Amino acid sequence: MDTVIFKIDKKLKQAAQKRAQTKGFTLTDLYKSATWSFVNNEIDFGLVIHPQLKDSVVCELLKISKDIKEGKNISPRFKTIEEMKGYLEK
Repeated sequence: MDTVIFKIDKKLKQAAQKRAQTKGFTLTDLYKSATWSFVNNEIDFGLVIHPQLKDSVVCELLKISKDIKEGKNISPRFKTIEEMKGYLEK
């Protein structure tokens, strides 16, 4: 049997060990089981990217939401393009 070595964050490893232990098996058992399940097409593996907005963008969106709720910094409705152009030219 071969040995596989890879690096993993210490806190992540400890959390995985703790959870595996509560289920009654070792982390090595988990790795072996996951590998067998993957090989036998019982599970699939993929990367999922969860985009995250920058803090500055979140702050700006919160400010915009607040302004909308309070009716601030909102242009009026226009019935015609000419009416809109007149408003923008002021």
